[in-house]
Order: sequence, then structure tokens, then C-alpha cells
Amino acid sequence: MNRRSFLSTSLATLGASTLPAIEPIKRAGKPRFQLGLAAYSFREYFPYMKDKEVKPKEGHEPMDMIKFIQYCGDHGCDGAELTSYFFPTKADDAYFLNIRRQAYLSGVALSGTAIGNSWALPQGAEMEEQIAYTKLWIDRAAIMGAPHIRVFAGAAKKDLSLEEATKNCIAAYTQCAEYAAKKGIFLGMENHGGIVSDPDNLVHIIRSVNSPWVGINFDSGNFNTPDPYADLAKIAPYAVNVQLKMVMKPKDKAPEPTDIPRVIKILKDANYQGWFTLEYEDKEDPFTAVPRILKELKPLLAS
Repeated sequence: MNRRSFLSTSLATLGASTLPAIEPIKRAGKPRFQLGLAAYSFREYFPYMKDKEVKPKEGHEPMDMIKFIQYCGDHGCDGAELTSYFFPTKADDAYFLNIRRQAYLSGVALSGTAIGNSWALPQGAEMEEQIAYTKLWIDRAAIMGAPHIRVFAGAAKKDLSLEEATKNCIAAYTQCAEYAAKKGIFLGMENHGGIVSDPDNLVHIIRSVNSPWVGINFDSGNFNTPDPYADLAKIAPYAVNVQLKMVMKPKDKAPEPTDIPRVIKILKDANYQGWFTLEYEDKEDPFTAVPRILKELKPLLAS
């Protein structure tokens, strides 16, 4: 059964009267955006990568989280997203408290963090490890005062059907959301391929978890579909965080520059209010490209 057939069948089986209650987010007032920057933009310059020490790329002074927070402040960013991959391998609670202190003293809000989890797994030890890992970072986000975590559904493991992977993902997400709710942390699922490469299944998962502490991490560059902008419009009403990439990759077409005003309009039409975070992934030196892009974004977000 393909993805769209599975989703249509699942929703028909549930029936309109039994669908989960969560609806698109309703916000009072006008749309507004806070400019943020993701640490992932400087991924080659950190000395750690997913709990391993690595050699930073030469050409610039190595980056660490304190320097990154200061960089955000120096370049007029309201917030910094501290991607979990780049923290020291032995970081403890005192380290995360110091991050919180330094961010406050720098006048930079911590918009959140991101983890490389997967919940499209069979029930068992590996799934339990992923749930425990997510809860660990919920605790760490709470210590830092970072109110949002980007989480991922992942791709279905071999021999696991889309239906089974989706069901298991919903169960794991629900368990983690219940824990996150006690800490005041949002879990925003990113539209990042795998079982959420179709926007309809992503929305189905969000609705099924049915928690006020979940939503979608709207990533502008992650839909490899015939009409990525139309698919972004489908998920925008559920967005709790936004990541901007500078390139779109429509299916069966060459990559193309992101139409940023069009992305902003999609979000305004959904009355989005919150972080609009640059996640730079292109080949140009980020120390050259990022400041230029941030300058271009500021008037667009203010208009």
C-alpha cells in the first residue's frame, strides 16, 4: 500500500467523529517573526559531532556553543538554536546551566535545540533507547531554557510497513510529548523525509498525538515533491518553529533558490508567530554567506 492510499484508508476507518481533536494552531493578533540562527549552519567548525570528537575545518577559529551564541548576538539575531550534535561529549547539568547564563547575559534567547532521533522503528530495545534519548534532551532543554526541540520521525526500518512505522512513531511521540508537557518543552516534528515525506502523513501524526506541546517544525527545503510550496502550505497551520533553507528541491527538477517572500506569505496566511531560523547548508563559506543572508532577511521579516 502506498503512502497516500494508507493515509486515506486510515482516516476513512477512523471516521470524522473519532478523529483526534487537535486542530491548526489559533493565534491572536497578527503574524510576526523572530530571527534566529541554527548552529548547524557552522557544523564543520565545531570540535564535536554526535558525541564524537572531530577535527574542525580549517580557515576559521573553531566554534563552540558560547562563541556561537555571541555570534548570533553580534549579527542581530534574536535567538540561537543549539543543535545537540555539537555539544561536548561529557557535558553535564552545570555545563547546560552555564549555557543558559551566557545566553541571558548576551541578550540572546535560546530558541531550541535539535536531536537526531528516529521513531519509525519496531517496538523493542532500539525504540526504547530512542525514547530515552529524547527524554534526556527534554531534560537538557529545560535546564538551558530552550523551549523547543526539533524531532524526527525517521524512515521505516526494513520489513516494517508504512502503517506499522507510523503507528509506532505515534506511540513513541505521544509518550515523549507527555514527558515534554511536564517540562514545558515543545516537540516539533520536522518534515524530513522518511515516513513524513508526504505532508498528509505528517499532519496525521501530529493530529494523532493530540498534545498541546507538539506541532510541526516547518523546514522550507525538505519537501522533495512536485509542488513543495503547496505542501508547505499544508503544514504551516501546525508550525511551532520554522527553519529556512536557501534551496528548494522539487521532485524531478533541478534545485532552485528558495522564494523567501513566498515562504513568508505562506506563514503569514497561517498567522504564524514565532521563530524564523536560518539553517544554512550551502557550499559557500558560512562566515561569508550567513551575515549577508541575515541582513537580507531582516527587512523581509519586518514587513
